[in-house]
Amino acid sequence: MIRIELQVDLSYEIDGGGADFVFNLHAAHTSSQTISAEQLMLNQSVPQRMYTDPANGNRYMYVHGEPGDLKLSYSATIDLVHHFVDPAQIAEVPVRYLPPEVIAYIYPSRYCQSDRLVKLASREFGGLPQGYGRVLAIRDWVNQRVTFTSNSSNGNTSAVDTLIEQVGVCRDFAHLMIALCRAVNIPARFTTGTDYGADPALGPSDFHAYVEVYLGNAWYIFDPSGTGIPMGFVRFGTGRDAADVAFASIFGGVMTHAAVICAVVIQDEASGMILPYHCQEALSTDSEMAVVPPG
Repeated sequence: MIRIELQVDLSYEIDGGGADFVFNLHAAHTSSQTISAEQLMLNQSVPQRMYTDPANGNRYMYVHGEPGDLKLSYSATIDLVHHFVDPAQIAEVPVRYLPPEVIAYIYPSRYCQSDRLVKLASREFGGLPQGYGRVLAIRDWVNQRVTFTSNSSNGNTSAVDTLIEQVGVCRDFAHLMIALCRAVNIPARFTTGTDYGADPALGPSDFHAYVEVYLGNAWYIFDPSGTGIPMGFVRFGTGRDAADVAFASIFGGVMTHAAVICAVVIQDEASGMILPYHCQEALSTDSEMAVVPPG
């Protein structure tokens, strides 16, 4: 088990008209991610309305901020249970057998124009043996061709843009990998949360975007940017692409300041709490998967 103490601080300046916010920065409630304690504080005394999506555990908070400074602080203790599977045993699922709730993740979406990448994906990956290994090849292809460069993209950058420019941040790596997976009929979804284990040269802990791919009747984690340790990712939300799971959607005149995030892992091997590490097994977030001891 991985136990993470998470702290997220956000700060905004709101103009005279006030502004509405939809936040998706509460750790998701899932069968593999348990929140044992959490607290959210706002410096403004304004109503908060919470909603949890029953399909995926995404948690949304609706707030109307008054003019002036709005500061938000979220802290939580989060336990992660991972399921390790032999990659050689993981097959792709034919479209005809996909569950209804998975179908949406095989279609093109705003930032993942898989329909424009079918010819490329078929040429590069169509001849590879189907299964986990083919998805791993897509992940590596994206990682090798795109250079991680801070502030190299914006909210309009799509998978096709990233393919052309060959630079991006974690969001862009994820969009391109998702689009290529969908182009060869493999369901893939965009996942947001916080990173862990990134090179200090990239800066402090931050929000992170990665990919979950549906294989062998379960979702598996992939990090095409290669900047963090997937076992240490805390999930906030999953969706078709970034448009579905922005950590903050803002409606009104607002100046945004950089987020401050701290993720600390609690290590206590006697209690079964370990540090995240890069593993060779496939990492699933589905609780029904059998746990295979690493190594």
